[in-house]
Amino acid sequence: MRLDRLPPIDDGGLTRVVIETPQGGRHKVKYVPAMDVLTIDATLPAGMVFPFDFGFVPQTRAEDGDPLDVLVLMDSPGYPGVVVSVRLLGVIEADQTDAEGMTVRNDRLIAIAEDSTSRGDVRAVKDLDPILIDQITAFFVRYNEMRGRRFRVRAIRGQRRARTTLAASRTAPRRSKARR
Repeated sequence: MRLDRLPPIDDGGLTRVVIETPQGGRHKVKYVPAMDVLTIDATLPAGMVFPFDFGFVPQTRAEDGDPLDVLVLMDSPGYPGVVVSVRLLGVIEADQTDAEGMTVRNDRLIAIAEDSTSRGDVRAVKDLDPILIDQITAFFVRYNEMRGRRFRVRAIRGQRRARTTLAASRTAPRRSKARR
């Protein structure tokens, strides 16, 4: 089964996330559904890395046309293409403006791997250190600046809004043209 066609919710009611870029990675990895492969989309400058694992929720579509983005807090970096069951903690609601001045919403869910041992007591975004949230948002602002875009954080919201954002982005799976 292709990664983008996985059910977005697992049997335990947790959200499934496909990891694209691992924590500590300088390469922004992106899943390309048309080829069913992961490719390097960009390379960060020396000294700048992704603060946590970054991926997407299958069978979703955000306002920017891509699957819904998720930043996943895990005990150690995952690998591109790995599927992780997560608990949603909250959402960074944001506007992203490209070089031509076109602005779209480009929210990022914040989640924690279900089997996390180092952050197992974290249940909501409010449980995270505010300094960590500032660092995460600063990363996204700087990352977008480097790509010629502006990233403006509208708000940091909790689990309820994260679940609403996820539900609003759900898409129906595409049917295969192959006969069964």
